[in-house]
Amino acid sequence: MSELQDQPVTVRGLTLDPVTNAPIVILKAEGGRRLLPIWIGLFEANAIALEMEKIATQRPMTHDLLKSIVEALGARVDRAVVDDLEENTFHASIYLRAGDAERRLDARPSDAIALALRAQAPIFVTRDVLERSTKIEIEDELGDTDSWRRWLEGITPRDFGAEPGRGDANDSDNRERTDRADG
Repeated sequence: MSELQDQPVTVRGLTLDPVTNAPIVILKAEGGRRLLPIWIGLFEANAIALEMEKIATQRPMTHDLLKSIVEALGARVDRAVVDDLEENTFHASIYLRAGDAERRLDARPSDAIALALRAQAPIFVTRDVLERSTKIEIEDELGDTDSWRRWLEGITPRDFGAEPGRGDANDSDNRERTDRADG
């Protein structure tokens, strides 16, 4: 898929589903008002939060180790792309670059996001996924931190027109899921 069809996004925040306590990562389309919620696993949410807060750990975490391996092999993380939505499950790709060669690796969105944050690589969502996923638009940019925090704390799955994926939070293969709204 061409980068021209991909929408750059930023990680706007993390929150918990008030019903299931499942973590949700909120992606925001750059230059727009579009938000994309993705329910993720607890360990992946922790990895994203550690990097967002720039909290150093005594030992490398899995995503830190993966970044080190990529760099030791003479490559770099070029970008992460949330590129498919199939049966209410998001899929992503991590693109690695070594010289002129590019490699695509299949990944869960949460792992792709955690690695991209560590590598300071851009994150994208394909326009197709944005069109088929839950539609959330904020009326005005929530400028101050308190307003944003209050908004995140008050959201429910119904606000997204979605129910989170079911599954054991201890299952490391828990897939990121959300129902898409048809509208």
